Amino acid sequence: MGIITIIYGVILAYFLLGAIGFYMINRKREKAVARKSWIKYIVYFFIINLLFFSIVVQPLVFRLLAAIIITMGVAEMIVLYRKNHFTQSGFFVLSILLYLILAAGFWNFSGARMELILFTFIILSIFDAFSQISGQLWGKTKIVPQISPNKTIGGTVGGVVIALASAFLLRGLNTGSTGETLVMAAGIIFFAFIGDISASYYKRRFNVKDYSNMIPGHGGFLDRFDSLIAGGAWVALFLYI
Repeated sequence: MGIITIIYGVILAYFLLGAIGFYMINRKREKAVARKSWIKYIVYFFIINLLFFSIVVQPLVFRLLAAIIITMGVAEMIVLYRKNHFTQSGFFVLSILLYLILAAGFWNFSGARMELILFTFIILSIFDAFSQISGQLWGKTKIVPQISPNKTIGGTVGGVVIALASAFLLRGLNTGSTGETLVMAAGIIFFAFIGDISASYYKRRFNVKDYSNMIPGHGGFLDRFDSLIAGGAWVALFLYI
C-alpha cells in the first residue's frame, strides 16, 4: 500500500494547490459567487475521496458506483427530453445510443485492474481540476462559447500540461512503456474533453444550464461524471487496440 499512500499524498497536495488557486480567484469576487465556488470545491473533494477509496479499498464498490453513474446519466437525459415535451426525438435517440456505447466501455473499464483504474481516475481528476483553475487564472480565449462558455484555451492547455506531467510521474501504475502510457493518457484527456463538450451540447439543445441539482455546485451526474465515462471508455478501447 506504499505507492497508494504516496498517490493519495499527491492528490492532497494537488487539492492544496487548488485551494490556493481558488483563494486567489475568489478574493476578488462577490461573496455569493465565492461561496458557490467554494461549495463546488468542497463537494468535489468529497467526490474524489469517495471514488479514490472505492478503487483502492474495494473495487466492487467502484463497479457499483459506475452502475449508479451510468443509470443516473440515462435518467437525466430522459428527464430533459421529457421536460422539453419530447421534442427533437431524432437527436435524443442518437444521443442515447452514443451515451450507451460510451457507458458500455466505461462499465468494461470499471472491471479493470485497480492500478489502471486509479491511473485513469487521477489523470481525469487532474485535467478537470487544473483546467478550471488555469482557466480562471489565465483563460481569455474561449473555445466553444455557445456550448461551454467556461472552456478556454488557457485553461485547457494548463490542464493538459499538468495531466500529462502527472501521467509521466505515475507511469509505474501502467504495465506498458512510457510512450504507451503517455499515448493512453493523451487519449484519456481527449475523450474527457470531448465527453464534456458533448454533455454540454446536449444541455444546450434542450435549453437548460444543469442536468439536475442532485450534486451541489456540479449540475447533476452527467455534468460531474461525463469526463470519467468518456475517459474510461477510451481506456477500455485502448486495451483492445
